Amino acid sequence: MQTIEEGDVDDMTKRRVYEAKEKPGALWHIYAAKDAEKIRELLRKVGEEQGQENPPDHDPIHDQSWYLDQTLRRRLYEEYGVQGWSIVQFLGDAVFIPAGAPHQVHNLYSCIKVAEDFVSPEHVKHCFRLTQEFRHLSTTHTNHEDKLQVKNIIYHAVKDAVGTLKAHEPKLGRS
Repeated sequence: MQTIEEGDVDDMTKRRVYEAKEKPGALWHIYAAKDAEKIRELLRKVGEEQGQENPPDHDPIHDQSWYLDQTLRRRLYEEYGVQGWSIVQFLGDAVFIPAGAPHQVHNLYSCIKVAEDFVSPEHVKHCFRLTQEFRHLSTTHTNHEDKLQVKNIIYHAVKDAVGTLKAHEPKLGRS
């Protein structure tokens, strides 16, 4: 499997594929949310080198028009110090992507993707940043719409928390 060899996967995963003969379904590359801007810079630079335009209402990550192959992943590391995680997904595995984390998937066999967006309290700031990024995309872009509605989530979470506190607050004057 050339994709596994060029996918920067760890030795244990390679053993699962070659020795244990497990059939891999997909190869994921996931990057830290804090590295998103560096990845954008690289993709814009590569696009310019190839003579492509970089319109202001497009985003090289959200447009999903690039795949970071081994050469681009190496360049991302050498020029920007960014290294992601390579994960091989096998039958029955679930992959959780942290909020705001740029990622890509290469399906190795026929696959069905089931995705569920969720917001965890520790990643609200990343979700809010994503909402801001989506606003700058063209109105025809699939991600332009605010699907997560982070402000509504925060509002209702705070409202419910305050309601719970009030319901369990000891009555004044009782000893």
